[in-house]
Amino acid sequence: MSNTPMAANPLTRAVLEIDEYVSGLGWDQPARLFALVDTARLRAQEPSLAAQLGLDDAPETTGLTPIEQEEIAADRPLDEFLGTIAWPDSVVGCALTVERLMLPPSAETAVPDDLDGARLNQWVAEHPDRQEVRMTVAVLRDGTRESALRLREKDAPSEVLTGADLVPGLAEALAATFED
Repeated sequence: MSNTPMAANPLTRAVLEIDEYVSGLGWDQPARLFALVDTARLRAQEPSLAAQLGLDDAPETTGLTPIEQEEIAADRPLDEFLGTIAWPDSVVGCALTVERLMLPPSAETAVPDDLDGARLNQWVAEHPDRQEVRMTVAVLRDGTRESALRLREKDAPSEVLTGADLVPGLAEALAATFED
């Protein structure tokens, strides 16, 4: 049984469920991609798969079921990988978890102007105010978005921040996977 708190809407519940699942795997994980499918439709159209996922006797009749996809190649840039995705009609949304280093806004003025991608990453990795964060971002075909952020130093379910606009760039990239 999940420890995910009851959230107001199915997308928030799905994001928190994914965050809880990935949190159980520990830190220093690769990016993970999930298809989001309508739970009721999955039960009706794929009862054996629903049974494998433990959905056949769950009381909830509405909601989204995350289904983890194949591993994302670590040697391929994430934006390039996302540009290759095409989802079947049965997928109503998708979600991605990724770990990154981030700096507080106060550190932006200290970033040297002459750093390229690799040198900038090194500078951030060595910065004393860096924070490790796990981001779980989800989008639906209709454009609805939700995110969950978890800091490594505050790694507890009660410390997960949620909101629709926390990681807008990643949400845009995921939304683009549904464009024709």
